[in-house]
Amino acid sequence: MGHKVTTTWKNNMLLESDNPHGKNVLMETGPDFGGSNQGLNPKALMLSSIGGCTGLDVLSLLKKMRVELEDFNVVVNGELTTEHPKFYNKVSIDYYFKGTDLNEEKIKKAVTLSEERYCGVIAMFRSFAEVTIAIHINE
Repeated sequence: MGHKVTTTWKNNMLLESDNPHGKNVLMETGPDFGGSNQGLNPKALMLSSIGGCTGLDVLSLLKKMRVELEDFNVVVNGELTTEHPKFYNKVSIDYYFKGTDLNEEKIKKAVTLSEERYCGVIAMFRSFAEVTIAIHINE
């Protein structure tokens, strides 16, 4: 099963890309390269893809494990190489969980399952980047 997206030039340095589920995203470069910051940076969008992929895995798994969260977020930091083509060669993923009486073992299990089995975006990144993971509970 594959996905197809179409990216269309809107104006100046602004592009719009569709999604197999019908939502669109604007992408653009910054003012240094002729853009106006109306859209998302394409490389940074790759980091958002990690957060979304693993975040959805973890939420789904914790729901099945009956772990109730008050708050949850995933912070993804990427370091770019200095030479062109610049790409992320180091990526850190920090998971932040908040709640009352959170089961640390279930949280660790959900993150590990996402990281090692389910999240295809992390798997793709591991082919070209060093990926590190950290879990933070009620910090």
